[in-house]
Amino acid sequence: MQPMPKEYTFAEIEQKWQSKWEEMGIYRYDWNNKKLLPFSIDTPPPYPSGELHMGNVLNWVYFDIVARFKRMQGFNVLFPQGWDCHGLGIEIQVEKAKNIRKRDVPPDQFRTWCIELVEKYIAMMKEGILKMGASIDWSTEYKTMDPDYWRRTQLSFVLLHKKGYMYQGTHPVNWCPRDETAIADAEVDHVKKEGTLHYIRFHLEGSSEYLLIATSRPEFIPACVAVEVNPKDERYSKYIGRKIAVPLMNREVTIIAEESVDPCFGTGVVQICTYGDKEDVKTVIKHKLPVIRLLTESGKISEAGCKYTGLYVNQARAAIVADLTVAGLLEKSEKIQHEVGVCDRCKAQVEILEVKQWFMKTMPLSEAVVKNAEEIPWYPDYMKNRLIDWTKALDWDWVVSRQRLFATPIPVWYCKKCGEVIVAQEEWVPIDPRMQKPTNDKCPKCGGTEFTAETDVLDTWMDSSITCAVHAGWPDRADWRHLFPASMHPSGTDIIRTWAYYLMVRHLALFDERPFNSVLINGMVLGSDGRKMSKSLKNYAAAPEVLQKHGADATRQWAAGGGATGSDIPYRAQDVEYGRRFLVKLWNVAGFASSLLADYDPKANAKVDLQLFDKWILSKMENLTKKVTEAFEKCQFNIAVEEIRNFTWHVFCDYYVESVKDRLYRQEKESAAKRRAAQRTLYEVLYKILQLLAPITPHLTEEIYQNMYAEDKGFRSLQITLWPKVDSTLIDKTVEDEGDKVMALIENVRRKKAAQKLPLNIPIVSLEVYAGTQTSADLIISAKEDIAGTLKVALDDFIVIPKAGQGQEVLQFPGVIPVAIFGTVAKK
Repeated sequence: MQPMPKEYTFAEIEQKWQSKWEEMGIYRYDWNNKKLLPFSIDTPPPYPSGELHMGNVLNWVYFDIVARFKRMQGFNVLFPQGWDCHGLGIEIQVEKAKNIRKRDVPPDQFRTWCIELVEKYIAMMKEGILKMGASIDWSTEYKTMDPDYWRRTQLSFVLLHKKGYMYQGTHPVNWCPRDETAIADAEVDHVKKEGTLHYIRFHLEGSSEYLLIATSRPEFIPACVAVEVNPKDERYSKYIGRKIAVPLMNREVTIIAEESVDPCFGTGVVQICTYGDKEDVKTVIKHKLPVIRLLTESGKISEAGCKYTGLYVNQARAAIVADLTVAGLLEKSEKIQHEVGVCDRCKAQVEILEVKQWFMKTMPLSEAVVKNAEEIPWYPDYMKNRLIDWTKALDWDWVVSRQRLFATPIPVWYCKKCGEVIVAQEEWVPIDPRMQKPTNDKCPKCGGTEFTAETDVLDTWMDSSITCAVHAGWPDRADWRHLFPASMHPSGTDIIRTWAYYLMVRHLALFDERPFNSVLINGMVLGSDGRKMSKSLKNYAAAPEVLQKHGADATRQWAAGGGATGSDIPYRAQDVEYGRRFLVKLWNVAGFASSLLADYDPKANAKVDLQLFDKWILSKMENLTKKVTEAFEKCQFNIAVEEIRNFTWHVFCDYYVESVKDRLYRQEKESAAKRRAAQRTLYEVLYKILQLLAPITPHLTEEIYQNMYAEDKGFRSLQITLWPKVDSTLIDKTVEDEGDKVMALIENVRRKKAAQKLPLNIPIVSLEVYAGTQTSADLIISAKEDIAGTLKVALDDFIVIPKAGQGQEVLQFPGVIPVAIFGTVAKK
């Protein structure tokens, strides 16, 4: 056993062990070991965004705790790491940085800039993840922008096309006019915005009579294809089937019956336009109405808009409102708050366009998604409802094609002669159809030899929604199902509808099996003011700065203890500082222990004489082990960290260590057995504390382990020691109750000293304890030596009286043994 260094220098310790753990290879998954049970974590490949933020810290700490805990339980842990490179956000950032639009430069140049930015951001984020101490197997690192990963994504596309899940068609899709690309439902954020509700007169055919329609989107009047009313609405049912004039347009449409119209919303009369919203889409399909394509891909009004052609949406809205006013067709306008769909990356308002795209059939899988979500454990359990509710609410299949440049190519060509769609064969991938022809060189339908490449690319979620299979080694390893499904899928509350959902539908479609067997959810990080952390709100903390100032172990304590799993948690610097103070306390008690254990031989079988306080702390230690193990199994990290800290700081340091100090300092021969008992208890309890803390604060616990325990325990690292099992033979409720009473006695005497503003180490001249019963007196006498040593009173001056105090000024505390202190303290 080596003496502990005096100072706790977290920066030096953390950097040292992050390097040594990697050198030791203790985080490497052993692909050849089939004896140990595997535990695989479906680590989320993040979008490279540059600086690590506190939200990253929160979710990585969560699943790193799981990885470390399972490793100590003896599992062969696979903790991989990838990077989801093809996000739309990268293209937007390149455009801003270069002050260009992607169509302004050659595609290859733009893709090169994207790759350079991704590499820069990955390096920044990786540095932060390493500083955090995540126990990742870096030999598994991958990037979705690499052709070898294209191969997997493209192969999944080919296989799903063969199975009938992938198809091409012209359908309404969410469209971002700023980025000029289709986006999925999951990429649409719904935000509250101020708008204007315009009440517009629609004149009935051949009549001065009109119906009043309230709309927030008058710019869609040129694309009006019908007007609908509820057939049960007595105000308007008589008009069903009649023609009505479209304002400012020289044409008429039919008034149709639709039971879904809410008579209480607006005026109860609704214009159907192609397409103002999803309800328009449903109505057009149901009633087989014509489609007028009003918007172009760039968000301008098309030729169908007549005099408004070429205007952007906002411009067209203003122009049409002005013309309606001049024509006497605008009755009134009023401000409203309404929900608007925006692109989750660029925040432009999303439109609905009918365009030709590639889709994956997901609606037929909805029942299977719900069934599998209900069958597996979620931490916390109620989070499963987010996936289930999202799945049940979906109206459309998943649009998987994108009109972007930096993404995995869709492996498809079109025959110039006959238009046949040619999908790559499995053995052709990876392939870029923009650069290569089909391998067979001939159209299978007409024999043509000239082809047009598909220029659309795949949605980035097509890359990251096969990670469970990819991490397991699909399609290259014959034994990939040994690691599939993944043991745990970690996800954030904000990406359940995307990543968790897409993983589920892709793997169910590809392999007819769910991708993961449990789900761990983390919430969002809030600023200290309770609002979502944001630089603009000035409540933002940069993770690199927090890690630099407080260290990884203190920051990890904040993440683990900040709140219940799945809940949003605030970042407060004082919480991290509290974690640092706890680490200093643990460091100091370890230093104290190492000095008093210098002559202790853990392998010696010398007889020990366990005293009440020894049995008391050992029983409480086993109960703590049970509570912490259960908390880790349920991913209740906040419970685990608080139980450990409270036990360590108060039960162990403040009570046990203080109460056996005197015994540990004794060198008399007749006290040897009792001293060894205190040494053994101190040694073993501190070791178990280190083990329980190891998943949360790995660096400091490792340093203490290496100084005090490595030689005896024989493991290269604390991180691969065996997780402590509960020894039920050491649990004794009676002993705990008795120890609690005696500890309360000690505490009460200390309070008496504190009330007199006296240091705790000043000796007491005379101490009388009125036990109240003979049983209590016997209990106190059994621990008399430790009590006297702790309270600094000579044994001869420590009197235990079985009866209750009578007439004396006795210090009384409800439920504990009464105490009287006579002569107070020794003279200085």
